[in-house]
Amino acid sequence: MAQMTQTAAPALPRGFRSAEQGWPRLDRIPHPPRRVPLIGDVVGANVRTPLQDSMRIAEQLGPIFRRKGFGKEIVFVWGADLAAELADESRFAKHVGLGVANLRPVAGDGLFTAYNHEPNWQLAHDILAPGFSREAMEGYHPLMLDVAGQLMTAWDASEAAGRSVDVPGDMTKLTLETIARTGFGHDFGSFERERLHPFVTAMVGALSFAQRRNVVPPLLSALLRGAEKRNAADRAYLNRTVDGVIAARRASGDGPGDLLDRMLEVAHPRTGERLAPENIRRQVITFLVAGHETTSGALSFALHYLAENPGVLAKAQEEVDRVWGDVDVPAYEQVAKLRYLRRVLDESLRLWPTAPAFAREAVADTTLGGVHPMRRGAWALVLTTMLHRDPAAWGEDAASFDPDRFAPQAVRARPAHVFKPFGTGARACIGRQFALHEATLVLGLLLRRYDLTPRAGYRLQVAERLTLMPQGLRLHLARR
Repeated sequence: MAQMTQTAAPALPRGFRSAEQGWPRLDRIPHPPRRVPLIGDVVGANVRTPLQDSMRIAEQLGPIFRRKGFGKEIVFVWGADLAAELADESRFAKHVGLGVANLRPVAGDGLFTAYNHEPNWQLAHDILAPGFSREAMEGYHPLMLDVAGQLMTAWDASEAAGRSVDVPGDMTKLTLETIARTGFGHDFGSFERERLHPFVTAMVGALSFAQRRNVVPPLLSALLRGAEKRNAADRAYLNRTVDGVIAARRASGDGPGDLLDRMLEVAHPRTGERLAPENIRRQVITFLVAGHETTSGALSFALHYLAENPGVLAKAQEEVDRVWGDVDVPAYEQVAKLRYLRRVLDESLRLWPTAPAFAREAVADTTLGGVHPMRRGAWALVLTTMLHRDPAAWGEDAASFDPDRFAPQAVRARPAHVFKPFGTGARACIGRQFALHEATLVLGLLLRRYDLTPRAGYRLQVAERLTLMPQGLRLHLARR
């Protein structure tokens, strides 16, 4: 009987893979009408808002389209049916490309930026997953309360002085301190500073540089030389900061059993492998950046919509007052009982998911939607902001803010895979429950203490630096 031998699949091309390498029938996918030879679809494009440009194009071209710039062509998907196919883990996997790959000099093979074939992703995931269990979350709750108390002390001072508050800046301070203290036992002293901590400045610089690398053509890369020097300095600062946190923990020899202790001390339950020192640094950077940047944006957008919708604000405040009563501080289990406030948070994440897109690649030759053939390794960028606005899933008023979209009966009536603020599949955000608990707790504490009103004439503008953040958002406070 002849032996069957299995031939390994050929390696995929390294680096950026333009759409024509994996989509043999690109002619079936529409593109903007004013395509220019060599340059592509850059007429009217804004290098500062590539995502919002793509959202406008999506409205014109439909649930799947393509954009090309200086030889790089990308397929975008946002239709609910097509996105559901791309979420099928038997056919598709995470694709690390575009800005995510540009972050690899910072985060290497950390959980967010690792390629699927790199073993440290699964090793780190298995070691760190218990750090997000219910028991672990209950342990983080008092630290979250303490950091929220620092925020409210600062807001009390602003309210007493009649000053509006810088929402994105203060939410960034809050979420950085929360992940640093709960995960790594480190206090950045953010609320003792007038300006953001230099770690945040370096992080924003790294994210912005990664975004810029997406839109600056290779022929003009010389324009980035100054930015590359600043980016190298930002990376060096992030590394030094994290190395100092790790060194302090090693020197103390006595940690609280947090994420950093797991990285340093815990072996894989089956293989006995441990994380290497270089990978520990990368994982800490990943958690410090991803663990605060996206949550600060989610909180900022939620506070914006609460201030702009007095009826929603009043209903959320009534729930907090009723559920928490007169307790000085809410217990861990009381946070999940704020069901309407959680709907407010989810609706804010629907309209502006702070991680606004995710990429998926075919694990074998396949056909998307029965129309578009894809070779193994072909990939598409799912526009989460547009998936969350697909009228087929969310109704004709999908662009409006309505927390009741997340009432239980409404959720049950919707198709699966239409709400993806944390990505999808095995590589979805490991810290989802951490972020949701932190954000719901903070919103509850703020609504119990303050009435919120928007600044006169403010219109929402969204800043893009791979993640999304309301730009220039300030609110007026009044103690309740």
